[in-house]
Amino acid sequence: MLTAETGLIPCPMTFIVKTKSDTLPAAVRQQAGIKIGDMLEFKVSGRVVTIMPKLPTADDEYTPEQRAIVDAQLAEGLEDVRKGRVSPKFDTVDEMLASLKAGPKSKPRQKKPHSR
Repeated sequence: MLTAETGLIPCPMTFIVKTKSDTLPAAVRQQAGIKIGDMLEFKVSGRVVTIMPKLPTADDEYTPEQRAIVDAQLAEGLEDVRKGRVSPKFDTVDEMLASLKAGPKSKPRQKKPHSR
């Protein structure tokens, strides 16, 4: 943990680059590959400021509604695995293709409605 006693200041800050003149000279932005809209994180240690890209987390990539849909579909897939509704393991592509050509060994199952 960063503390004042160690000389490191715990101040991760996030900054969204909105214009070309926001904080960094053009040459620095170009060399670092920083574009408008990028999120940057600033960390301070003594008199040294480190600027790093703030990478998105899974929560940043989806809206809560989209996340709920993804979570429901994952739960549905896991339930299929628990109930054995999965294809057998194939060691080669040829084994998989032969299985596809042979068709289903039992009656086809009914499609489940997708939750959306």
